[in-house]
Amino acid sequence: MSGQMEFVQNFPCFSIMLCMFAGIISSAFKEKIARMLNVAVLVLNIILSAAVLAFTVRTGEAYVYVMGRFPAPWGNELRVGMLETGLAFFFCVIMLLCLLGGRHKLVQEVEEGKQGLYYVLADLMLSSLLALIYTNDLFTAYVFVEINTISACGLIMIRQNGRTIEAAVRYMIMSLLGSGLFLVGICMLYDLTGHLLMSNIKIEITRIVAEGAYRPPLLVTIAIISVGLAIKSALFPFHAWLPDAYGYSTVSSAAILSSLVSKGYIFLLFKIIYRVIGFEVFHDSKIVNVLFIFGLMGMVFGSLSAIKENDVRRMIAFSSVAQVGYIYMGVGMGTQAGMVASVFHVISHVATKSLLFISAIGLTDVSGGSRKFIELTGSGYRNKCAGVAFSVGSLSMVGVPLFSGFISKLLFSQAAVQNTGKMLPTLIVLGISTILNAIYFMKTVIRIYTPMDDKGYPTVPWYHNKIYAAVLFCFILLNVLLGVCSQPIVNLIESGLSIFA
Repeated sequence: MSGQMEFVQNFPCFSIMLCMFAGIISSAFKEKIARMLNVAVLVLNIILSAAVLAFTVRTGEAYVYVMGRFPAPWGNELRVGMLETGLAFFFCVIMLLCLLGGRHKLVQEVEEGKQGLYYVLADLMLSSLLALIYTNDLFTAYVFVEINTISACGLIMIRQNGRTIEAAVRYMIMSLLGSGLFLVGICMLYDLTGHLLMSNIKIEITRIVAEGAYRPPLLVTIAIISVGLAIKSALFPFHAWLPDAYGYSTVSSAAILSSLVSKGYIFLLFKIIYRVIGFEVFHDSKIVNVLFIFGLMGMVFGSLSAIKENDVRRMIAFSSVAQVGYIYMGVGMGTQAGMVASVFHVISHVATKSLLFISAIGLTDVSGGSRKFIELTGSGYRNKCAGVAFSVGSLSMVGVPLFSGFISKLLFSQAAVQNTGKMLPTLIVLGISTILNAIYFMKTVIRIYTPMDDKGYPTVPWYHNKIYAAVLFCFILLNVLLGVCSQPIVNLIESGLSIFA
């Protein structure tokens, strides 16, 4: 690394290593110390990410951090720009809120003696997410994809009942299939280009395309990588593992898995599109059309599955299938406006889906622990904080103005209007999906605010768990800020994508 670099430019590397070492060290401590160390690491990572974000916004440029002072192609690299640092900062904030929001349930959901292990897995999960965001090396990305997969399986099955073990096995099988395809794609890229660093691969691919050579192998490679990451991010029809994984794990695990894990793989796909394959080459490959169709199908079929559910957490889980469909629909448009909408929807979905899972547990706790809709009747009155928070999340998912989901759908609509070839199907499916979202989310909101006869369920005042109430308030504030003050974030996304390549 050049001696002229500022000290703040070391922070992305520090963040990744800090999480990895925290995970290793936490394994030697009891639950209380592991929890405190986890919170400290998250807070420190938020500060480090904020400092790097301020630096990249001020300079307006991306920079490359060379690991171990070995230059390319032998050394490993991190590439840091405003889009990467913005997402790293946001992911750290969301993970902290998810862990704090579900902490009071962890004692009940995880047996004593294994709660410290939970924070080890959370630290490793965060390190893998940060590495996927920052790395400029494809094989390093694959290594951290596997760390992410193992951590996610641990977070699912640490609850240790029959459903979570089954869900973890299904998740592992599908994830290994996706990881295997991704690794095959990396091997093919290496065979075609002789490089593993993203920037070097892109130079070679640009030359190969200009010469008109290796077109079939390159097309197959792009398809394999896209399908592999689509499986891992639960794009329809590769989503069979998702409802059980999100529906039966601990509340913090469900919030983290639904909001962060799949988005790490999606952001890796964004990086491959821009920094490995090249946006124009990816568009010309017509793979975008396949992703576009699957995205549209996910928006509809994910919502239809959610409507049929009678379990509130599985309903929220199936909603994630629809929301991932939105993101791939934006990618499938093959335009810069579609990519901006997809990146913003990643942020919106991260903020909203974690809010829904965290607030849902407050409603089920005052409904005898039941997740069935009939038992949730009137739960919004019994836990006012959770009721308001769930309502805000639902309104955001539907796309009501003042909330983040409205901006997402507005950006998708604007992108569709600019793409005459795909405008009609996009707007039609966007409208259908919005109606379906309103059906299953609004029926839940109506249910939790429908008065019921006293069944002896407890009423919980907001001050009963101040940390939980504070987390819900932060999530609500975040959704409103994304909905009301979205333009600076959209500008940051546009600037970040412009220098992403």
